Amino acid sequence: MAFHEVRFPENISRGARGGPERRTQIVELASGDEERNASWANSRRRYDVSYGIRRADDLAANVAFFEARNGRLYGFRFKDWADHRSCLPSQAPSPTDQQIGTGDGVATAFQLAKRYTSGGQSWTRTISKPVAGTVQIALNGVSQGSGWSVDHKTGLISFDTAPSTGIAITAGYEFDVPVRFDSDVLDVTLDIERLGSITSIPLLEIRR
Repeated sequence: MAFHEVRFPENISRGARGGPERRTQIVELASGDEERNASWANSRRRYDVSYGIRRADDLAANVAFFEARNGRLYGFRFKDWADHRSCLPSQAPSPTDQQIGTGDGVATAFQLAKRYTSGGQSWTRTISKPVAGTVQIALNGVSQGSGWSVDHKTGLISFDTAPSTGIAITAGYEFDVPVRFDSDVLDVTLDIERLGSITSIPLLEIRR
């Protein structure tokens, strides 16, 4: 898949609007009752970054980024300021934030993931774009400074030696969302002072 390992300008993404989207089919029965079915097993995120453009230079940076990605052709990294850490936004990531697997003495590769829990229910999100220099790993709560590596393009953790059976493997990290532009057109409006604005710049999360 065509993807550029470059992050959308952070000063613009900080003011973006958006979040997770799900697809649910709802059928209303003759009795007035409902039947609901989830069409998607996983959520997908949508954003509109036009809200983050405050200056003419921001507009120019966005146009340049759009052109360099060839519109919708190439994906890229996006920092979701509302959800970009393995922990709460007010905390700093630690190596025990998220459990990503349990050792069996054989497996050496484990995928970074983040679990969202509420009211006894949870959903696990695959993390494929960790930020370089932020990933921390622990085995049974003990931080590991070596003996492992991370693929920042896939979020896959690889151990030099397979963790022993029953060992809890946890991780802490910051991450980006893989997205693409959801339009091949930028509709730029020039005002009287020629500062310029764009009514909407939609981004869509890329799911593999």
